[in-house]
Amino acid sequence: MDKSKSIDHQLRATWQAVAKMYNEQASKHDSTMAMAFVLLNIDYENGTPSTSLGPLMGMEPTSLSRILKSMEDKGLILREKNPEDGRSVIIKLTEFGKEKREISKGHVYQFNNKVRERLTDKEIQSFFKVTEIINKLIAEKKIYGDISSQAV
Repeated sequence: MDKSKSIDHQLRATWQAVAKMYNEQASKHDSTMAMAFVLLNIDYENGTPSTSLGPLMGMEPTSLSRILKSMEDKGLILREKNPEDGRSVIIKLTEFGKEKREISKGHVYQFNNKVRERLTDKEIQSFFKVTEIINKLIAEKKIYGDISSQAV
């Protein structure tokens, strides 16, 4: 199959370009795209339970733990005991973390606005429809069935 006509190749190549762009911006602020993503997913006022962050972002617990440790070392977040469940921890933004979150938010808005300047509303709706269908097919295991039982 021609790579230029392969849906998965286009998705992967585009995501790699976007990730590289975001990482270049994040590095100017002594951060990474992953850290910025975490900052954007923590509730600004109340914090977010650490157990909710991984699933919210589609991130594995070990990767998230490593990122949270680094963010804590940089003074972006702090961990507090969850008053509703003593076994879990709430991740909260520090004032510095809130400042960095606003910078990250600005970069996301800038990216979205620049892309939207080049597309019609219909093209944007089509893009979202395509990604929705892909995600639904995968979630419902309608591409390969139970992929865990098949060799890749």
